[in-house]
Amino acid sequence: MISIAVLLTVFNRKEKTLNALQNLYVQQLQENVGLEVFLVDDGCTDGTPEAVAAAFPQVTIIKSPGNLFWNRGMHLAWETAAQTKNYDFYLWLNDDTFVYPDTLTHLLKCSQEKEDKALICGFLCSENDAQKTTYGGRFKNMLLDPNGEMQLVDRVNGNVVLVPQAIYKEAGQLDPVFPHAIGDFDYGLRVQKKGFPCYSTKKYVGTCENNPQLPKWCYASTPLKERIKALYSPLGNAHPTYFFKYENRHFGMLTALKHYISIHLRVLFPQLWM
Repeated sequence: MISIAVLLTVFNRKEKTLNALQNLYVQQLQENVGLEVFLVDDGCTDGTPEAVAAAFPQVTIIKSPGNLFWNRGMHLAWETAAQTKNYDFYLWLNDDTFVYPDTLTHLLKCSQEKEDKALICGFLCSENDAQKTTYGGRFKNMLLDPNGEMQLVDRVNGNVVLVPQAIYKEAGQLDPVFPHAIGDFDYGLRVQKKGFPCYSTKKYVGTCENNPQLPKWCYASTPLKERIKALYSPLGNAHPTYFFKYENRHFGMLTALKHYISIHLRVLFPQLWM
């Protein structure tokens, strides 16, 4: 029996969460594949956990007061799953990501091609444009497109990621030092440092819409006080403290310092980047 622990963290996206789980539970799986879902309720106030419990009573719901955000929530889900039993695979799944019926079968086949010793990152497209890649694997800072073959990547978006047991044993979990963003990039790089490659799927495995706009702190139209607040928000995507830790860990002190300074310059003088 192949066991997969599916990991999610959610906050106030009830309908999307229900849709994500519905798509997950209609997967066309072989009889020897079993799923168990671990979902962190990160302080939802819109009835998401109650709706999930009613529609999918088999889901393990883990309560949080609402201060975890994505990365720390996923870490808690992973920690809970790992303490439950020794799973063959761990699957990251975002609550706004809607997988296709054959997604898990495709992910497992990709993993098997690499002898279950590679991290597999799923390509996603827009629901409104099946040719527009929104998330997936990156190489040299460029988001790739699926081409029918597995592609080597050096960064992974965490929307749909399959982590085999061999990698978990060596690289561990997502690092909870990061509250929200950066944790997926950090994990992919840590996996590679442990000697495991990261690959993309051969095709799109689902849909997820991205936000084409820059963070609020990048715009001169945003008042300075609000720009600073947005930058230091866990949702700011480049929180200076955590981004410095990430870059210092993987690219060295000089690169980390350079970007720490440039981020603050951009907040002070956003018009120079427009």
